[in-house]
Amino acid sequence: MASFLPGFFLSLSLILAIGAQNAFVLRQGIRRAHVFWVCLTCGLADAVLITGGVAGFGALAQALPWFEPVMRYGGAAFLLWYGWKNARSAWRGGAVLEAGGTDTQSLRSVILTLLALTFLNPHVYLDTVVLIGSISSQYDDRLLFGIGAVLASFVFFFALGCGARLLAPLFANPRAWQVLDGIIAATMWAIALKLLYL
Repeated sequence: MASFLPGFFLSLSLILAIGAQNAFVLRQGIRRAHVFWVCLTCGLADAVLITGGVAGFGALAQALPWFEPVMRYGGAAFLLWYGWKNARSAWRGGAVLEAGGTDTQSLRSVILTLLALTFLNPHVYLDTVVLIGSISSQYDDRLLFGIGAVLASFVFFFALGCGARLLAPLFANPRAWQVLDGIIAATMWAIALKLLYL
């Protein structure tokens, strides 16, 4: 437990920050659309990255000098586009949560969007591969540290995705969707600008 709990709480503290991935999971959870697969994908993506960091691949950015700028500008471009999409949705309005939880987006489209939001964000590599990976080296049992970090990711994303349905009555009002889309757009653009002006 001396290695497991620090890994768990470090990972949880890094994931809690509002970001593109969390905003997307929240939106899908409120819509009750592909929630299980969205949460599972987030958990598995983090598991791969954390495992890579704990296994000692944190030197990737140093070994490949072009990796960081490519990820940074590619991620910023994607976030600007995705933010524009949400801003347009907020401007148009008219969205409302249907009780049945139907969604026009296919599972494939949702997962591809989620993977782009995850892997085109350079901060995810800094948090998981570099930070968690480097801190894990300070513990005797790196495996337990990594397991704790991975478990925290799964717990958080499933809690966020499944817990979001509690907000469903609020999102029966189209105005609430406009506000959420506006917040998501602002979040995406803020992250994109931060990436561009590092």
